[in-house]
Amino acid sequence: MSAAQEGWSTEVGRDAPPLVADSLSKSFGDDPAEAHDVISDISFSLREGEIVSIVGPSGCGKTTLLNVLCGLTPHTSGRLEWYGVPLSGGAPDSVGYMLQNDMLLPWRTALQNVTLGLEIKNVPRAESRETATTLLSKLGLDGFAKHYPTTLSGGMRQRVALARTLAGNPQVLLLDEPFAALDFQTKLMLESDMARLVRSQGCSVLMITHDIEEAVSLSDRVIVLTHRPSRIKAVHKVEIEGDRTDMMAARDSTTFNGLVRTIWSELELDGSG
Repeated sequence: MSAAQEGWSTEVGRDAPPLVADSLSKSFGDDPAEAHDVISDISFSLREGEIVSIVGPSGCGKTTLLNVLCGLTPHTSGRLEWYGVPLSGGAPDSVGYMLQNDMLLPWRTALQNVTLGLEIKNVPRAESRETATTLLSKLGLDGFAKHYPTTLSGGMRQRVALARTLAGNPQVLLLDEPFAALDFQTKLMLESDMARLVRSQGCSVLMITHDIEEAVSLSDRVIVLTHRPSRIKAVHKVEIEGDRTDMMAARDSTTFNGLVRTIWSELELDGSG
């Protein structure tokens, strides 16, 4: 489906969606006869203030797609726009990217890790510290600002990493399985905290995940990919009533359970592993 068919705005500026991918493809290899196709004919949009999750079989190219979308890896064909402007080089400064690995600098305290990006942008020190302190507090890390990463649990480290990513007040947040290594309870708590923060800020989120329940409980839409070369197999609108920042409440919904089963069936038929 093309951008025009889905009715996306192509106007530059505020009326354009944060992200538009239109017939996007990526192949590796210089020789066309030996090219390795990873993603093929991917078309979707990310709308303002929306949380979208992408799920698919293992090895289907989800991370490659995310890297293409933010300009870390050039696409082979198709159209890619941020706020109505064709991507040239990396993604806009208003985009934050969070990985599964927290990537905290061990010689910097939690507070100093959060202020790192702000320091690079030459934000005044007092303002940087105030922003970082506020975010650490909102993420349940009061009293840990002076702690070094080696003294923090995995969940606490991911909270610091999330605070660092949000410190620059991104308009779009790209997430590559940021909670995959956490235990179930910690994951639910961090998912709830993230949902509360990004929804209150009106931030748009695009998340890659293997966890179908995570995708459905967090998202407004879930995009299901096929096996490699990845194409879009299905797009599901998530309609769960109530507080969308309460992950346990979302999982108690009958709508939640039915959608999880539907997506699982789609992945199972495609050979998910």
